[in-house]
Amino acid sequence: MRRAIGPALTAVTLAAVLTAPGVVPAAATGEPSADPRAVMFVGNNWDGTATVVDADTHEVITTVDTVPDRRQRMAEILARPDKLAFYLAIQAAIGEGNAQYTDDMFTSHDGRMLAVSRPSFADVVGLDLATGDIVWRFPMEGYRSDHMGVSPDGTRLLVSDSTANKVHELDFATGAKTGEFASGDSPHENNYTADGSRVFHASIGRVYTPVDRPVFRQAFDTVKGEQHFQIVRTEDLAIESRWDMGKELEEAGYPGMASAVRPMALAPDERYVYLQVSFFHGWIEFDTEAPDVDGSTTYDGEPAVGAVTRVVDLPKRTTEPRERYVLDSAHHGLAMNPEGTTLCAAGTMDGYAAIIDRETEQHRLVEVGDKPYWSTNGVFRDECWVSVSGTDQVVVIDYDTGQEVRRIDVGDHPQRVRDGVVAADVLTTWQ
Repeated sequence: MRRAIGPALTAVTLAAVLTAPGVVPAAATGEPSADPRAVMFVGNNWDGTATVVDADTHEVITTVDTVPDRRQRMAEILARPDKLAFYLAIQAAIGEGNAQYTDDMFTSHDGRMLAVSRPSFADVVGLDLATGDIVWRFPMEGYRSDHMGVSPDGTRLLVSDSTANKVHELDFATGAKTGEFASGDSPHENNYTADGSRVFHASIGRVYTPVDRPVFRQAFDTVKGEQHFQIVRTEDLAIESRWDMGKELEEAGYPGMASAVRPMALAPDERYVYLQVSFFHGWIEFDTEAPDVDGSTTYDGEPAVGAVTRVVDLPKRTTEPRERYVLDSAHHGLAMNPEGTTLCAAGTMDGYAAIIDRETEQHRLVEVGDKPYWSTNGVFRDECWVSVSGTDQVVVIDYDTGQEVRRIDVGDHPQRVRDGVVAADVLTTWQ
């Protein structure tokens, strides 16, 4: 298997450590099941746990240990100087002084297994929800894992390999690798289309570097690395389209904005995609089928399509300088209700969630607390779940009224929130 070697950075010692390669291995097996119950999984990144919340009643059901092998993994890290260097660098430069143990999570369709990406351990594991045991483990080629994605049929899992600049495709049941596709620096989000035929993916570049001022953009852009927004065909994992969002914004009349696409939300027609980009307090509408403004060609040399159609500001409340933004994230978290009428944006540096009318752009701000870090749709009602990492809570907001309906205490530094299912017989083992 090919190994990817990231470019060395000279700007900062920690940033230099976060740009190299790694190793591979593979995995095990899974079991079928029945009668799943809808839940929400909240990943408590610094705890190494996931809080399981009833999707209907909003009551906490249990807490799952996502690092049952912590002692073994730490022994491996301490025995390898390269792994130890990256572990410490992740803790200092990305984890705000904390190790990152729980980033992203998805359940199998039968409700028996939970796949978890664990950045500081540079892996993905499949956890048996009944026993808490690790069924399979897939180490990254590089030194850090990040966001994931699961196919609509639940058979394939994508995981971003932060320092190898690629995304791995795994068999969900076994953890065996089935493919990969290329990304830019720090591959990030992976969103399947409803039919599973395509993936919307973004790489965010080296957001942990200190080169954050627009005046530095041209001279120091290479320090941030390659930042791509792309569409990938799942049939052959080929890149169908690729854009530099900073250039697209410049073509639309917004020069000097970042290229790094953060969380995104697909409209129901999957033509329009709504984006957050580094340092921007607001949202962007991108039409993937509009003629490209400058008549350029695509990644495959075909006539280019895709253009920015709206750039909408939300209130900026923080007085912190850009260098103190959490991993360049002015806002980090964006969801759209199933009808496609309303957006829910997490205002990370501003302490609010914004409920936004997609057509009129009118918004209502909900005060959620310090450092909201993700937003996703609920299951049973038209509601948005927002993780508030600074207060260790999740806030549930009604899309229709823009009002908070529930505040749930979870673990240390909640980030990703994902809907999932748990088998009925697994639930009995938790009681």
